[in-house]
Amino acid sequence: MAAQSGRGEKPFHIISPVLESLPLSQAAGTKVYMKLENIQPTGSFKIRGIGRLCQEAAKEGCRHFVCSSGGNAGLAAAYAAKKLGLPVTVVVPSTTGPATVRKLEELGAEVEVSGQVWDEANRRALELAQTEGWVSIHPFDHPLVWQGHASLVWELKDSLETKPDAILLAVGGGGLLAGVVAGLHQVGWQDVPIVAAETRGAHSFHVALAAGRLVSLPDIT
Repeated sequence: MAAQSGRGEKPFHIISPVLESLPLSQAAGTKVYMKLENIQPTGSFKIRGIGRLCQEAAKEGCRHFVCSSGGNAGLAAAYAAKKLGLPVTVVVPSTTGPATVRKLEELGAEVEVSGQVWDEANRRALELAQTEGWVSIHPFDHPLVWQGHASLVWELKDSLETKPDAILLAVGGGGLLAGVVAGLHQVGWQDVPIVAAETRGAHSFHVALAAGRLVSLPDIT
């Protein structure tokens, strides 16, 4: 259930519905269900993990969050910071669209532009995190982020009548994938296969698997 991510604290995300997609079911020849994470307060699943990490950081004395993101993770950090009454700086690459910057600012975030790609923005965020009282909120690479995302699987277990034949998800940084893997083990569904899909031109996971090591793409094409 959703409360799994907060370990007793009320999380910032909601329990999203699971609905069958009739067009996808017809195309696939089997029932296809969609977890409607687009109705989360910030429009994506990111609030699950980012919210969890921010809550824990606040309990440990954080006075200022800093997050590197070109989109949804930054929005989640800004939302969580606002709920917690703490300031947040979101460092974005120059490729971030003006609409995203405007949304971040509307949530109360201070936005700093640094670099052309996320790796460069993240380096700047880590520099800022050296300031006393500031805490880096990584958009995907943190165990608490994965724990937060694992709540998705607990909700699926509560919603579905039977164990799914497979779970299909998107991969960017890999935080959702790591969280779903963790959640599957937590609910005893570790035998459920995962189909991980990513966008060509941003396929760092595919390249990393082929290389057998962590790989950073020089650019998002």
